[in-house]
Amino acid sequence: MAKMRKKADLPTKPCMACGLPFVWRKKWEKVWDEVKFCSERCRSARKLSLPTR
Repeated sequence: MAKMRKKADLPTKPCMACGLPFVWRKKWEKVWDEVKFCSERCRSARKLSLPTR
């Protein structure tokens, strides 16, 4: 069985939409470098606020 990790030991990064830090999740294990937003709400809000060309 794998050793349990404390939440404080997990990597974090800031959300590109709201700027708040968010913590690594198991479902992001293979794509952690590509994750930019903390939630679906931030991701969709960022799409709506992008300027159109």
